[in-house]
Amino acid sequence: MFDIKIFDGMKTEEKYNMMLSMLKSIIEDESDVITNISNATALINAIIGRINWCGFYFIRNGELVLGPFQGMPACTRIKIGNGVCGTAVRERKVMRIDNVHNFKGHIACDAASNSELVIPIIKNGKVYGVLDIDSEEAARFTELEQTYAEKSIELLSKYIDWEKLSQ
Repeated sequence: MFDIKIFDGMKTEEKYNMMLSMLKSIIEDESDVITNISNATALINAIIGRINWCGFYFIRNGELVLGPFQGMPACTRIKIGNGVCGTAVRERKVMRIDNVHNFKGHIACDAASNSELVIPIIKNGKVYGVLDIDSEEAARFTELEQTYAEKSIELLSKYIDWEKLSQ
């Protein structure tokens, strides 16, 4: 059973380290990819805090397609190179955007979002998709959130065959 109260009183970095530890324990003995991605999304959403959307997009047939997420309904398909997520894929780099309204080509899936953190999923040189995290707060994401989101993707990549989610 998961109890979010165990994080009460912890410093932010302690929470994020515990998040990685819990993520590993949740996925290491489970082989179902969707189950693991769904649990990863729920855990990241619960721990990062002050966010309004957290989820994955996977490359399928040359575009990003919505995967497991937590939050309001989202854009179902994003062209590579469009928006923050599509740009992260095209440029193969993390995008930490303090004010999405100043990002040329931003796609407003949830009008409440003001900042965004997107981590591309790259394994063995191939991009499989992104982890996308949004917040209503401007400049919500720091280097600390970026570091632990990247570590989450690294951990997931040890246990998940991303090919199963891509076509």
